[in-house]
Amino acid sequence: MSKHSEDGMLPTHNHHDSPAIASPPLPDKSIRHEYPVFIGEFIGTFMFLFLAFAGTSIAIVSATVENADSDRFDLNPVQNVSKLIYISFAFGAALAVNVSIFADISGGMFNPAVTLSLLLIGAIRPLRAVHSMLAQLVAGICAAFVVSALLPGPLPTATKLEPSISITRGLFLEMFLTAQLVLTILILPGGPSKPLVIGLTLFVAELCGVYYTGGSLNPARSFGPAVVTGFQGYHWIYWVGPALGAALGALAFLGLRILEPEKARE
Repeated sequence: MSKHSEDGMLPTHNHHDSPAIASPPLPDKSIRHEYPVFIGEFIGTFMFLFLAFAGTSIAIVSATVENADSDRFDLNPVQNVSKLIYISFAFGAALAVNVSIFADISGGMFNPAVTLSLLLIGAIRPLRAVHSMLAQLVAGICAAFVVSALLPGPLPTATKLEPSISITRGLFLEMFLTAQLVLTILILPGGPSKPLVIGLTLFVAELCGVYYTGGSLNPARSFGPAVVTGFQGYHWIYWVGPALGAALGALAFLGLRILEPEKARE
């Protein structure tokens, strides 16, 4: 991951230092400095979601075909668990690979919730936050359209609540899973292994959330397929939940930064 939060990259810090609560005033940046960030976020988000959507489509369609061939109407538990693991791994691996590629170009955010958390802790300016979110949302739409066009059959990657879970529960599940992802990004020191750990975090979060909510944790991930296939009446939870998770993660990060100097003096 990049070492320079003032350039809009994912923040890193040394636990042996006494970190400030917030980043110092950020230097002015001309618009031309923002072009690589916008392009990097668009391409990185597109490739991340393209690979994740393709993997999800393959997992769902192959399980459905296998089920139809056996003349059964429901997936057995082994098929269902294997499908969930496949989908979770597709998202986690795709994120790890693309964060590794684009971290030093745009910060490798790929998620409006992550971008919001960086804005809240003062790691990026509002201008960068706004155009990065725009790039991520447009990339999500493009990824969904491309996967829908390339792979046969309807696009099965829209995030939907499992019938047994309420909207309120789905909202808070999205919030806590997003908070876990944000905490990993904000707190974990930078290094070659950080993209892998971020991908692993998303993999674990997907294992916990994909069955009940579709495991969004990312408004761009839900918005793109919804543009292609249609919006659910509760689509708002895939914006509010991750936003609350971003705020919760940022609050926890800032709280830990306040306590770190006290710990260092002990």
